[in-house]
Amino acid sequence: MDKKLRIGIIGTGGISQVHIKAYQSFNDVEIVAGADIIPGKARKVLDKFGLTEAKDFDNHQDLCNMKGIDAVSICTYNSQHAVCAIDALNAGLHVLLEKPMCVTMDEAYEMIKAEKKSGKILSIGFQPRYNPNCKKIKQIVSSGTLGKVYYVQTGGSRRRGIPGSTFIDKDKAAFGAIGDLGCYSIDLAMNSIGHPKPLTVSAYTSDYFGKNPKYYPESERFSVDDFSVALIRFENDIVMDYRMAWAMHMDKCSDFIILGTDAGLKVTTPDKPPLWGSIIDGNFGHIYLMHDVCNEPVTTEISLPREQVNQFDAKIRDFVDAIKENRPAPIPTKEIIYNQAIIDAMIRSAKERREIKIDIPSNIF
Repeated sequence: MDKKLRIGIIGTGGISQVHIKAYQSFNDVEIVAGADIIPGKARKVLDKFGLTEAKDFDNHQDLCNMKGIDAVSICTYNSQHAVCAIDALNAGLHVLLEKPMCVTMDEAYEMIKAEKKSGKILSIGFQPRYNPNCKKIKQIVSSGTLGKVYYVQTGGSRRRGIPGSTFIDKDKAAFGAIGDLGCYSIDLAMNSIGHPKPLTVSAYTSDYFGKNPKYYPESERFSVDDFSVALIRFENDIVMDYRMAWAMHMDKCSDFIILGTDAGLKVTTPDKPPLWGSIIDGNFGHIYLMHDVCNEPVTTEISLPREQVNQFDAKIRDFVDAIKENRPAPIPTKEIIYNQAIIDAMIRSAKERREIKIDIPSNIF
């Protein structure tokens, strides 16, 4: 594909502007359209970035049916992920979809069907995979240094950090901290240990901070979770201990830990973690390998990679290259379906106050 790749942006909120900046930095890409359900918003954002020749639409269907377009970035509310992705795929477009994949497993299955039928790429936007620190963890586990992995502790937290806007609206976001940050922590763990199949989930969620005007000024419209914990069992006798909080009376929930039969790996949070990210997006404090030497416990600090990478730019560049080089999706649905299944089971488990069995059809792919 020698011609410029023609891109449309569906949903022109805050995260879309990161996509636009990345695409504009590539010489082989052209943004030709934007769409948003809020009248005039797409036009305003396109003009902000000097894209005066790009067409604007008040619905995603018209953008998808536009002649000559090759691919879209979908940056909408979580609740609109599935319908936008399915319509784009059915229109013959490649899709880069912001996380989480969707809201329900039924939506996920329909998205995968559309992907298979179209023969186009559907890649899910978990950009921390491109962070050198996260790659280092995967490399250590893949090397076999830890032996058989049997336990993972993952999560993230803010002492006070509930976002606003649509993040706290269940009708638009569907989830709170689970869908905002929790899916990242699950992907960090799953990608590090090789995507084992999840079997059961037992979870708990709460909204004590979001619903309390003492802690959150928009408490009256808060309708999602702000805290969640879960125990997830996987095939091959692996268990995951998950914790996530937008707000709590504690400095942090946990470090990232992987236990194996030969060694353990501990990734600590930075001494002063940023409000909007930490281990889940590759912002590590230290990496420690805990193992035995001559039958004595030893702790070895692993040097953090010095390479600095713009994760969003790397994610979007990989998507573009995959299209141009006719490669599979960089972050494929066959991996992210497990992430979605865990989130879906967590929501149901918390609501029903019981363990949920995960059953993904074997023929889905």
